[in-house]
Amino acid sequence: MPATHQPPPWATEIKALTFDVFGTCVAWREKIVSALASATKSKLSSASASASTSSDTPPSEQVLSRARSLTREDWARFAQEWRRAYGGWTRSFVPEETPWRDIDTFHHESLIDLLAKWQLDGLFTPSEVEKLSLTWHDLPPWPDTIRGLQLLGSRYRTAALSNANQAILKDLNSQKGVDGSSPLGFQRLLSCDMYQAYKPSPKVYQGAVRDLGLQPGEVAMVAAHLGDLEAAKKEGMRAIYVAKPGELEFDADVDKIKKAREWVDLWVEEGEGGMVEAARRLGINVDIDVGDVAGVLG
Repeated sequence: MPATHQPPPWATEIKALTFDVFGTCVAWREKIVSALASATKSKLSSASASASTSSDTPPSEQVLSRARSLTREDWARFAQEWRRAYGGWTRSFVPEETPWRDIDTFHHESLIDLLAKWQLDGLFTPSEVEKLSLTWHDLPPWPDTIRGLQLLGSRYRTAALSNANQAILKDLNSQKGVDGSSPLGFQRLLSCDMYQAYKPSPKVYQGAVRDLGLQPGEVAMVAAHLGDLEAAKKEGMRAIYVAKPGELEFDADVDKIKKAREWVDLWVEEGEGGMVEAARRLGINVDIDVGDVAGVLG
């Protein structure tokens, strides 16, 4: 495949790219499932000693029995429910009407609710639940993300535009690849707590464009979720779809996908190279050594 590609005409009009983070830039499933399964295994192995070594009330035998019955596939379903709860809540959030909660708070409170729903209430201590809820701060980037962001950042300003709060984004932005390579290195971190609204609210996209000091047509939204892109498109931004494993199921409607191909400005299918391929199609030479082009500017 050639290192360069003839870019679309609109590529020269773009000055900045905003990126969805959860699912698009970082992979959440394996990390969240592993954290839940590992914490449960540790709890079960220490259950016999916990009563005599801890001031916390130990889990009941019924809860321990329930925990022992869960497989990794069960924890995968648990993680999916946790993620769906987040998506449902952010989509239903009404700015200036719904009481504000940042995503750290939501992850914590929804985990408590979900443990109760799964009859696991009391399995973990309050501090253990809080620690588990913070696993979302420690998600690995997809293999294409760091290189892709470096390439894209060599031509465009790059900004995370996420429902995550600043604390999560700062931690994720420092995440390195599995080979110890450079961190994500977004040049800007735009979190929804800055706008007191959540995607797909128009306030988020409008606020991002304003904070970047640009016009909507000068900014492209990059995401693996069509709902995010559709909302950005309605605000006049360009839409770049970069498919990632497992993320399409949030938009798994055949007609919706077919129609989306008509309005999405650049479509990178799963297996085509992700962010690196997006850079190539925008006319960036993907063979160049761009180095660490990005640094957090604010």
